[in-house]
Amino acid sequence: MEDLPPPISDETPNARLARNFSELLQELRVQQAGVQILFAFLLAVVFTNVYAEQSTYVRALHLGTVLCAAASSALLIAPAVWHRILFRHRRREDIIRQANRCALAGSAFLAATMVGTVLIVAEVAVGGWGAKLIGALTALVFVGLWFVVPFLLRRDDELR
Repeated sequence: MEDLPPPISDETPNARLARNFSELLQELRVQQAGVQILFAFLLAVVFTNVYAEQSTYVRALHLGTVLCAAASSALLIAPAVWHRILFRHRRREDIIRQANRCALAGSAFLAATMVGTVLIVAEVAVGGWGAKLIGALTALVFVGLWFVVPFLLRRDDELR
């Protein structure tokens, strides 16, 4: 149960699981909207004249980014599907534990999608080392804000 946050006041275990799942679904909705918008953008790009003129590197980067978006989408939607299939089988605790893992993995793929998208745009806009620098800085922002800061806060809590 280490993946589940502590209970609020005197809530029952079932109420806690319901609240945790509801909170998780709300978080996933935010991420799903982002990945779906990016996925649509990435799919539309291949039908532009500018795409036809791009190097093999940019096309491979684009394909890798599309695959990251697809992986993120699959991971972020999976918990809702699992719940639909398993909700009458008293498996909410298992669903929440696995859904948490999927949400974190889906977030990592979403960050990779965001970085890939920025890098593609930077390659088309400025190219060369400037594009790679923009991509690296974007990666640092996402990794820092989404993963390093929460890790440090969590570690800080554990040291108290």
